Amino acid sequence: MRIVLALVLLLPGCGALTRLSEVGRPPAMTPSGDPTADPAYRPISMPMPRPQAAPAEANSLWRSGSRAFFKDQRAAAVGDIVTILVNITDAADLKNQSNEGRTGQESMGLPNLLGFESALPRILAKAVNANQLVSANSAGSASGTGAIKRNETVTLRLAGVIVQSLPNGNLAVAARQEVRVNSELRELQVSGVIRPQDIGSDNTVRHDRLAEARIAYGGRGQISDVQRPRYGQQLLDVLLPF
Repeated sequence: MRIVLALVLLLPGCGALTRLSEVGRPPAMTPSGDPTADPAYRPISMPMPRPQAAPAEANSLWRSGSRAFFKDQRAAAVGDIVTILVNITDAADLKNQSNEGRTGQESMGLPNLLGFESALPRILAKAVNANQLVSANSAGSASGTGAIKRNETVTLRLAGVIVQSLPNGNLAVAARQEVRVNSELRELQVSGVIRPQDIGSDNTVRHDRLAEARIAYGGRGQISDVQRPRYGQQLLDVLLPF
């Protein structure tokens, strides 16, 4: 009974209650809402230049900072929507091999020490030889081989919302999307800082234009549960030293 009670108390900490509540039905999707209301959301703080007042231009229809005479349909203010294009093709092939060997030998004796070398057999042992008091040798070798081969391709296209306008005019964006197919829920998240001039005429911006970019692609559901190691196995992987 105590074991069952302990397991019940541990369930909330590992999120098992949520998974148990979804048995027999697909994972529940997160309600749409304000990205800044997420407890994990943190405003971005970056070094900014000193603000400069725009010079006054008399008798001019051109406003400083404008990109066109007509209204710009691209995102520019908090709450505007911008489409983020993610196209990551990452490949790496690394191989390392090292070999190391070392051999050492040391010996020390006291064949003559003011005549006291003759007294050493009486002090230590009769078999002591003053010419070979200390003798040591050592040998060591090490070899290592490592290889990394990675090939990743991520292609996403999702709309985000401008959540912050920085003092220098840059914009902080956050995009989140969930797709559920049968009992598997896919979660896409992208956030970062963009320049207004990097937004294309079709109101899109590439992921390589995002500073401090954070791109996450994952999910949860029945298939993900099977691929994820159990909590006990994860705990042993962390605690066991061998």
